[in-house]
Amino acid sequence: MVEAVLIDLFILPANLQNNIQGLLHNTLEAIEKCSSSHAPLVYVMCCQRQGSEKKGEQEFLLPALGGFQSLKRRLEVVCAQTTAAALYTVKQRLDEKDLSIIKVILPTLRKDLMKVYIDHLFTAVYQFVFEDLQVVPDSESLQISERQHEGQMLPSQDIALIQSEIQMYLESLPSLKGELTILRSSLIPDDIFLHGFTTRTGGISYIPTLSSCNLFSSSKRRDPQVVVKENLRRLANAAGFNPEAFHRVKVDHANAVCILGKTEPDNYDGIVTNQRGVTLAAPGADCIPVLFADPVRRACGAAHSGWKGTLLGVSMATVNAMVSEYGCNMKDILVVLGPSVGPCCYKLPHESAKEFHRIDPNCVRLFDSASPYIDIRRATRILLERGGILPENIQDDSITDQNQNITFCTACHPDKFYSHFRDGTNFGTQIGFISIKDSDSLSYSRAAFR
Repeated sequence: MVEAVLIDLFILPANLQNNIQGLLHNTLEAIEKCSSSHAPLVYVMCCQRQGSEKKGEQEFLLPALGGFQSLKRRLEVVCAQTTAAALYTVKQRLDEKDLSIIKVILPTLRKDLMKVYIDHLFTAVYQFVFEDLQVVPDSESLQISERQHEGQMLPSQDIALIQSEIQMYLESLPSLKGELTILRSSLIPDDIFLHGFTTRTGGISYIPTLSSCNLFSSSKRRDPQVVVKENLRRLANAAGFNPEAFHRVKVDHANAVCILGKTEPDNYDGIVTNQRGVTLAAPGADCIPVLFADPVRRACGAAHSGWKGTLLGVSMATVNAMVSEYGCNMKDILVVLGPSVGPCCYKLPHESAKEFHRIDPNCVRLFDSASPYIDIRRATRILLERGGILPENIQDDSITDQNQNITFCTACHPDKFYSHFRDGTNFGTQIGFISIKDSDSLSYSRAAFR
């Protein structure tokens, strides 16, 4: 069942401009007749001409809006200067009400353009159906031109213009939840490495569980890739790295490691490099983003360590890749565990908990219960120390000076971090990132703040 209807009056052919009120009236009448049992929300999207006010544009359409009692409280006119701005506003309204099935009524000439906007601003969570705007009967020439247009590929320059329009609009949006905040470890020398762990502030994601600096998009979430890209651009500006030289692990909840510059595996939870100015990143939303740095051999790495990856030894697999590829010495490698779900909150079924108990009984609390509490951080530290990493070269929540602690529990701090455990399926993602500094990255940092 259609949950919302979007009527696109943003750009109408010249011969229909004078009849815009009639077109809208007829369209609303058809919607009302088809929705006697359940009236959908209706959004009328129109162009706000430069120099005019939104109120004036809406008042112009008022004569067409009267008389539709069943739609009266479920109808909104959205005026903006660009299609990107108007459609993004409509998306916000849909997300506020958790709606995902939308009918779009628009001129045929606008259909291919609208599909490009939708592909960029929405994800597979949403379903769209399209219906032609019913034009007046005497516009035969227009109907002929529309039939000729159907089936044609949209020129690449038009797609590029749409992408640029969307990007410019998103860049103009204010940051939400305060300034962008980056947590840094005192263990990693900042004269050699650029690194940090993100929090949830300072981005543009507005959905409560994703707000505001979400750094991952998927077909199951409502944040589109363009929004995540804008959040990453703002992070790069604040941190001082080049977002075009950014490599994030391809999560598989296992222990494969990518050596940057060699053949990339299909999926991997660890990544290492000795290239300067290249930023590596690992996500976390309860799972641990782990950063690795060797200031002697000038190499670094990042790993995503969930409970499965922890048991499979992804952190030591990343360390071993640094040793074998770049000649790193175990005793020189520094490891920092980022924000992740703590033993105060994290539970696993008893069968899975047994594996952590085998690593060390102190990794499990209430072992005899059906769902014991698990300390994946302690397990990670133990496995790293057994592998040869010096205890003093590992930073986690066991740090003596709690003012230096950055390994916070994600589930316990909803104001600072995302948590899958706490927020459910439409959760946001923070990251840990690291790179080896060079003059180009420093130049990028300076240019970003001009």
